[in-house]
Amino acid sequence: MDTTTIIIAGAAGLLIGFIIAKFLEKGKASKTLATAKKDAAALLKNAEVEGENIKKDKIFQAKEKFLELKAEHEKVIINKEKKISESEKRTRDKESQVSSELARNKKLNEQLEDKIKDFDHKLEVYEKKQTEVEKLHKSQVQQLEVISGLSAEEATNQLLESLKETAKSDAMAFMQSTLEEAKLTAQQEAKKIVVNTIQRIGTEEAVENCVSVFNLESDDVKGRIIGREGRNIRALEAVTGVEIIVDDTPEAIILSCFDSVRREVARLSLHKLVTDGRIHPARIEEVVRKTEKQIEQEIVEIGKRTVIDLGIHGLHPELIKAVGRMKYRSSYGQNLLQHSREVAKLCGVMAAELGLNPKLAKRAGLLHDIGKVPNTENELETPHAILGMQWAEKFGEKPDVCNAIGAHHDEIEMKTLISPIVQVCDAISGARPGARRQVLDSYIQRLKDLEDIAFGFGGVQKAYAIQAGRELRVIVESEKVSDEKAAQLSFEISQKIQTDMTYPGQVKVTVIRETRSVNVAK
Repeated sequence: MDTTTIIIAGAAGLLIGFIIAKFLEKGKASKTLATAKKDAAALLKNAEVEGENIKKDKIFQAKEKFLELKAEHEKVIINKEKKISESEKRTRDKESQVSSELARNKKLNEQLEDKIKDFDHKLEVYEKKQTEVEKLHKSQVQQLEVISGLSAEEATNQLLESLKETAKSDAMAFMQSTLEEAKLTAQQEAKKIVVNTIQRIGTEEAVENCVSVFNLESDDVKGRIIGREGRNIRALEAVTGVEIIVDDTPEAIILSCFDSVRREVARLSLHKLVTDGRIHPARIEEVVRKTEKQIEQEIVEIGKRTVIDLGIHGLHPELIKAVGRMKYRSSYGQNLLQHSREVAKLCGVMAAELGLNPKLAKRAGLLHDIGKVPNTENELETPHAILGMQWAEKFGEKPDVCNAIGAHHDEIEMKTLISPIVQVCDAISGARPGARRQVLDSYIQRLKDLEDIAFGFGGVQKAYAIQAGRELRVIVESEKVSDEKAAQLSFEISQKIQTDMTYPGQVKVTVIRETRSVNVAK
């Protein structure tokens, strides 16, 4: 109704303005007024009709919008009611499930309580029976002690010892058979092939530093050296600890051992045996003993020549012998005697330049590594600098020399000016290009460790690491070790090596037990 009124009012205003304008312009008021009234009436009628139509349209649109909103509202309400009903259903299901679980738990608790009561009853019965059994056991033990004349503890110890020996023997037999079976099948595994390949390569690298070649006039001598069924070569290897390799190399035999003293003894012994022509086990042992004495004398002569060449006087005979032994020792692949001579000369020159006593410096330089030539197995655990200092003190060397020996690796405090000179010269000699090779020294140390492990068992007389550390040959005393014990000893040594050492490939442990009967005819 408001829109229609506005339209009519606007139309009337326009009409009146138009009529007045026409009236003023043309002066025909009467005629124009009549015409204007007609037009105005027509316009008013049309405006009323249009207003009614617009009103009807708006009312219809409003009704349609109302119905549409009502339908959407009803749909939302229906969805919410549906969700509420589903939630109520789930809640009812959960409540039902919880109630069933509670009932089941209640039943289980009741069963558990019944079982606990039953267990307590059985435990009480068991304790009573155990008390009765203990009383019966004590009475029987007392009766047995009276019958046997032994206490319970003594009888238990005897039984345990017998069971222990039986179990140990059975376990050793079982483990030995298991190992034998594993050895038969292990060769088919790819890992063993790789390990063996690495092992062969390591052996080839070590051979260059640990072998000597013994030249022969003809290959016919090889058969005599081997002897009937190999008895000569076995005897020579057993008494010297050197592996003797007789192969297709023309007019030559290879002597393999990490210890150069053993290798030299074997070489000189072979030379004497071949020259003499008498080769048999008894003769071999005799020649080897004489050769060992000859090597000892040669060591003393080498020590004397060394101290004379360096102008060192008044050295104790035991220290002279230790200096001679250096010829047959190496440190990181560097010959120990050559290294010590070099350090002594360097110390003399450096001390002279600093205005110190060059003879005293030479003395300390020559003796600084004598701790690397131990006389007993127990001395291997002491650092070589401390051990050398102890020897020097024992054999009357001056405090300056002793301090220089003990402090050249900073094991003790330096107290004299000669000590840093010896340390510096030792570093110069060892660090120059080509002086040392770490690989050889670690390889030799590994072979020494192998032999030391064997000496840690009772009844072992000799132990030799051969074949570049792939085999450990152990000679035992027949009086202390039986055949059965020898097999057990071989297994125990192999297990000790396996747990205590790190090594490439495999180590074969061979225990040799030999019985000799000796009588003298007078």
